[in-house]
Order: sequence, then structure tokens, then C-alpha cells
Amino acid sequence: MIEINLSERDFDYEIQALVNSFFPGQKSVVTASGEERKDGGYSEDILLIVNVSLSMKQISVEVVCKDYSLKRTEEVTGTKDWHKNKDKTTHPYRTYYKNVLKKLIFEQLRDIPAEILSAGHSLKRVIPLWGTMTGVRPTKIVMNEMLSGKDAQSVRNELKTTYCCSDEKIELGMNIASKELELLLKHDCENGYSLYIGIPFCPTTCLYCSFTSYPYEKFGYLAEQYLEALEKEIRYLATVYKDKKVTSIYVGGGTPTTLTATQLDTLIKCIKDNFPLELGYEFTIEAGRPDSITKEKLEVMYNHGVRRISVNPQTMQQKTLNLIGRKHTVEQTVEAFRMARKIGFDNINMDLIIGLPGEDENDFSDTLRQIKELNPDSLTIHSLVVKRASRLRSVLDEEEKKNACKTDGALSENDKAAVMEKMLETGQRFAKSEGYEPYYMYRQKNSAGHFGSSGQENIGYARKGKECIYNILIMEEKQTILAAGAGASTKKKFGEDKVKRCENVKDIISYISRVDEMIERKQSLFED
Repeated sequence: MIEINLSERDFDYEIQALVNSFFPGQKSVVTASGEERKDGGYSEDILLIVNVSLSMKQISVEVVCKDYSLKRTEEVTGTKDWHKNKDKTTHPYRTYYKNVLKKLIFEQLRDIPAEILSAGHSLKRVIPLWGTMTGVRPTKIVMNEMLSGKDAQSVRNELKTTYCCSDEKIELGMNIASKELELLLKHDCENGYSLYIGIPFCPTTCLYCSFTSYPYEKFGYLAEQYLEALEKEIRYLATVYKDKKVTSIYVGGGTPTTLTATQLDTLIKCIKDNFPLELGYEFTIEAGRPDSITKEKLEVMYNHGVRRISVNPQTMQQKTLNLIGRKHTVEQTVEAFRMARKIGFDNINMDLIIGLPGEDENDFSDTLRQIKELNPDSLTIHSLVVKRASRLRSVLDEEEKKNACKTDGALSENDKAAVMEKMLETGQRFAKSEGYEPYYMYRQKNSAGHFGSSGQENIGYARKGKECIYNILIMEEKQTILAAGAGASTKKKFGEDKVKRCENVKDIISYISRVDEMIERKQSLFED
């Protein structure tokens, strides 16, 4: 365990996230001065202590572990009243102060000698490739720097000196932020909005999934009631921005094509009847699992003007599909993709996941070989996330217990992270060789190996003109997104960079019975 002691309860979330990024798999606990430790004192399992002292003009960070301690202090300058300000979170000085603090912690943890960590400690350190940027949207920082008027080299220097970012991640972030800006400038984001529709049903629940989804075999009897409630919410949302254009529509889940062809037809008609769809808008349906895709459903979508779909195999290794509970075959993926092409879809995305249990670099390379034969228009490569709510977490926890008794054959967290990073690099090389450009990205909170990661991310690649603008809008928060359905989150953008959220209940039965309340929540949001 790692203990983090703060002079006061501030920046605790950011500090803990940064410390955790160095030591994937280690638990950490944060205690502020004056707070009583839950265990009543120091425990034998404390492997590292990080002491942080915050004051108006000075920050000090001390790291302590067996046979080692080092304390460093950094002077800070700025408005003298900041540390006494009633609401420090809104003070303009906060970002500067936070960046100095996080850089100091980063350097302290980075500089612990490797021989100290390896001498009798079970601490396995990974230097975070994204430096001090622990959030899910690192490109947002890059984009904001670009929008401030800085040239490319100045932005690179800022990422290196302020955020301690590695050279490879700097280039990745720069490339994607530049592409995002290029695409956003083609759309009138300020005078438009986007629409998200959530379909929570799935054929089955995958082993790694932590989202709230409902296997159709068990919950399909609720589909008609759900669609009635959903259509009611859609009709309300259509009244919010009558004077604005729809930039993008995205139907996700779950697996939207779990619905029958008739149900899909009814849903899309409801959207088209209520929203002012004009030429140029983007309409995506995440068809998802190949075993839920039929010719009739594809024809319904295509005939209604849907032009972008996802056919998501996650892997082209049958052994893995069987293990993770995706009850479809590799052949079904190929069949669904070719059927969609034959009907006329010219913008098909495919999702892949690296780090699936039992897969190595050779398996991923073989998956890419098979994807190359299908030649999709875009490709999204995800790093496996193992959330507490997923069944995979318990499976891997058991595997960890078994491997703890072994002296060889079991990969360390560092090794797992390294394998994941190699797979990401393989995916990047493949994308470049096949003419795909990275155009959006987000980090994972819990990705490498199984517990955590120093740098893994999800990256969307696309051929020119086949990018999904919705993916950029949801990541960079440059536009209001209206959202309907169980678990859907509406984001109202106002001002330059402020967003207010309004979330629907996740439980499908609660959503059906409380849809009027969900509508009232949004009415309150948009009346402000």
C-alpha cells in the first residue's frame, strides 16, 4: 500500500491519480492533516509514503520508503490571496499551482533509485508516458494551448517542461489535436448541437463489460416500453434548439442492433420526424456485435439515411471470443461486414481491443491481418479496461492469486504494460501503412496489464473524409450534446469552456417509470 499525507484536503484526487500511475496495481490511501487514519496508525504493508505540504508561497513533497527518503521544495508565485480564497477551485491561479505541484511529485517519484525499489520491495514502478496528465482527455490540453495562439514548438516545449510528457506521446497528442481542429473548423459547432440515443440492450454481456447493459434474452420484454419512454424523451429534446442545426446523431449502447428491424425502423422514424435533419449531418449507429446484425436491419438503417456504422469484432481470434463471452464467430464478423458493404455502406468502423486475456502480440498482429482483408474505413483500437463491475475483474483476480505462488511464467505489471504498449505501437504502424490517420483519442483510467497503466489509450483512426465528428465533439466538449435513454448524459456547453451535465438514471426499469422526471431535469438545465 502507498500512503499519501496532505497538509490539507486539496488536489487530493489529482495527487492520488498521479501516484497510482507510477505504481499500477498498488492500493493507495489519502489522509489530510487532522484526519484520523482508519487503521489507527502505520501498517506493515505501507511500502511508500508521500508527504505533501501546500502553502501560499511554497510546495514541498517528501517521499519515504525503506532505507530512502528525499524532500524537495518548490517556490510558487502568484496572487497572494489564492490559498485563503473561499472557493479556490475557481481561482485563475489554481492551474499554475496544480501544475507546479504535480511536476514536483512526478520528479520525486521518477527519481527514486531503481535499486531502492528492487531491494526488498514489492513496488513495481512504471514511468507515466503522459507525464502529469492523468485525465482522460490529454488532447484537450494540447488543443487549448494551440487555440491560445502558441506555435507548434512552443506547445511541444510546454508539454515537455510543464507536464513531463514523453516525446512519443507529445507527437501523438499534437497530431491528434491538429486533426481535431482541422475537422472542427469544418463544422459550425457554435450554432449546432448533437444528439445521442442510448440503447442498453445487448445479445449477452461480455466478460470485460462494466457498462449497464441488459441481455435481450432476459430483458427483451421491456424493449417496447423502453422505446415508448425513449421516444417521449426524444420528442422533448427536439424542442430545445429549434433554431439550431443538428451536427451529428449517434445511436450507441449496449448494442442498438439488438432491437428488431421493426423496432429500429420505429426509432429512426421518430428521430427523423422530430429533428431538423439537413444535408451534411452525420448519422451513426453502432451496430456492434456481428451476431446482432441482419440484412433486414442493415436495409432499415441504410434506407433511412444512416451512412456510418460500426461492426465490432474486438478480436479476430476465436479462442478469445469464446473466453470473453462474445457468442459469435470470426466468420460472422466477415459476413456482417461484407453484407453491409453490399447494401451500400461506405463508412464502416471496426473496434478492436488490445490486452484481452490470453492474447499476445502475435494474436493481435493476426487480427490486424484479417482486418486488412476487410478494409474498413475507420478503425478504433481500445486498451482493455478491467473495471470492478466487470466479471473479468474477478477472473483476473483469481489468476493473480494463482500466479503469486509461481516463481516464473507470470508477467509482472511492468511486463504487462510493456506488452500493451507494443500492441499500441503495432496498431499505430498498421494504421499508418494502410492510410488511416489518428483523429481522436481518450485515455483509460484503468488499462495496462490488468490494474493500471502509464500510458495506454483508445485511438480512433480513419481514412480521410471517414472520421466521426461526434467522437471529437464528445471528447473535446466543443458543443452541446443532447442525450436520451437509460444512463445517457446530456452536456450543455456555455461560454468558452464550461459544461453542465444532466444524467439519466441507468436502470432501465427506473428509466421507463421515471422518464417524465428525466425530462424535467433537462428542462431545469436548459431554463438556466
